[in-house]
Amino acid sequence: MQPSSLFHSFVATSDSLAPLFLRLSLALMILPHGLQKTVGWFGGYGFKGTMGYLTGTVGAPWIFALLAILAESVGGAMLLAGVGTRLAALGIGGVMIVAAAQHRANGFFMNWYGNQKGEGVEFHLLALGIVLALLVLGGGKWSLDAVLVH
Repeated sequence: MQPSSLFHSFVATSDSLAPLFLRLSLALMILPHGLQKTVGWFGGYGFKGTMGYLTGTVGAPWIFALLAILAESVGGAMLLAGVGTRLAALGIGGVMIVAAAQHRANGFFMNWYGNQKGEGVEFHLLALGIVLALLVLGGGKWSLDAVLVH
């Protein structure tokens, strides 16, 4: 496969609205989490605090902590623009798999009523479903990916 055709297959997408809605939904969900971790918005601890928590308290290697922060912040912005949609979705998918593994002991359901130990995995599974759809469909209508291949 030629490098140009590999790039084309990576960014190829349809002119459909479905991936647009999925892409924007995932972006609007994950970007605030990324902004908590990078700049401390929405009650977050910022980059230094988050790196300290992920490497110290959680015990993640620094490279995985950094990749998680980048997946949520840069990946969320990439999804908004629809550029590198599949790469951004893949990174967010990795974060969601790790988060689901951390939350699986709490069961399936979110902790809507505050009567369980913590949050379950239903949210993460929903996000993973969106990730899988974006990996297959690409960025859809009004994405920079679509502009790059036309």
